[in-house]
Amino acid sequence: MEQPIITKTRHAFSLACEVSLVIRANPARIWGLLTDAENYPRWNSTVTSIEGRIAEGQSLRLRTPGTDRAFTPKVSGVVANNRMTWAGGFAPMFKGVRTFGLTAHPGGSTQFAMAERFSGLMIPLIAAKLPDFGPIFARFAEDLRREAERADT
Repeated sequence: MEQPIITKTRHAFSLACEVSLVIRANPARIWGLLTDAENYPRWNSTVTSIEGRIAEGQSLRLRTPGTDRAFTPKVSGVVANNRMTWAGGFAPMFKGVRTFGLTAHPGGSTQFAMAERFSGLMIPLIAAKLPDFGPIFARFAEDLRREAERADT
């Protein structure tokens, strides 16, 4: 089974992490998982809760393991079965933009990609305190693949 490919970059006022993985499921199946906020915690070990609807223009409130802090991104750029963006923060101090992308492959599989770019004036001060997103993103992608490829769905 193919392992997730992780790419990380870091600059003075930004840092980014991306994961890419082929999933043996069609884009519609994966999209259904990515946009079903209520069921995220059931299959995704990197999320403990999401409040709100994952749809164009909607604001979310999500929590992750190990922190009491809630993240409040806004959903935009939604193209069903293809891509969407979640963005939050306080520009120019700190902003996070997460993009999800799905590319159909012949034979019914899909290339999944998720990238997050953090930018802002606070990056030099807080970069060392941020977690290593590589393992977190790999776990997200593996959880998504496992759920999308389940035979009973």
